Amino acid sequence: MARRNVTITLDEETAEWARIEAARRDTSMSRLVGSLLHEHMLRERNYESAKREFLSSEPKRLKRSGGYPDRDEVHSRDGR
Repeated sequence: MARRNVTITLDEETAEWARIEAARRDTSMSRLVGSLLHEHMLRERNYESAKREFLSSEPKRLKRSGGYPDRDEVHSRDGR
């Protein structure tokens, strides 16, 4: 994967934390920031994907004539 240099500006407290965290992880500040941003991007993508999948599914009726479903029915993963 190609890499790109960028310049960022941090407040002193954040910069100090980043220096310490990078040293703790035995990496550079640049790689630390890149890694943190990459992880954030993946979480956002996964969240958006799960949200779209959930919103595209048909709603499930919770209350039936016999009352509410039991816990196992509600948490069933097989689509019932």
